[in-house]
Amino acid sequence: MPLHERLRRELSERILLGTWAPGAAVPGEVELATEFDVAVGTVRRALSALVAEGMLVRRPRVGTVVTGRTPEHSLRFFFRYFRLHGADGALLRSQAVALSLWRAPAEAADATLLDIAPGTELIHLRRVRKVDGRPIMLDHYRIPQALVPGFPQETAALPQLLFLYLLERWGLRVTAVREELRAALATADDAAALGLSEPAALLVIEETGFDPAAHPLLLGTHRARTEAYRYINEVR
Repeated sequence: MPLHERLRRELSERILLGTWAPGAAVPGEVELATEFDVAVGTVRRALSALVAEGMLVRRPRVGTVVTGRTPEHSLRFFFRYFRLHGADGALLRSQAVALSLWRAPAEAADATLLDIAPGTELIHLRRVRKVDGRPIMLDHYRIPQALVPGFPQETAALPQLLFLYLLERWGLRVTAVREELRAALATADDAAALGLSEPAALLVIEETGFDPAAHPLLLGTHRARTEAYRYINEVR
């Protein structure tokens, strides 16, 4: 990865984690170059990229300031990643409610995708996403236990932003995702969790999350109702 791109990611994380709050002026180019031991030109390229993305803005006599905005769709910001929209195209804000949490040996298919030995212990997290109190998506995550020692035992201890939690607690950064999409009929379990009263088709999203070295970190299966919602995938 080019040095300026690595630096841009480091700086964007400071913004997303709140180290640099909205409205705050970031350190000057020379100060950042000294801190990260890079050339001023490298810092300038990284800052310019964040300005172009809308995360920073240049202000005369003030400097470069954090806007508090992030792109709605970007593989670089998985902490706040949610791509179901309303039929009118409006981005939906959801609340994740954990349903169950358990540990079990990895089956062959999951082991292959995660590049681990079959039988390796996985943490399973199942939750439902709600928009305005209405359940619209079921999530099922699988994470190797060895990557997250001390992972909570109870659902009440789980945060809303799973990817941000993995970054802050264990330094696991999801920087890329591979997805497979298909349609499926809702099962009885789907119907109960999503409040479906009759047979319905669901959008099923199977994803693998990768770290910066392209090593798989987790698997996710999402089952979403689509009668009033749209899944939007935008590549930049």
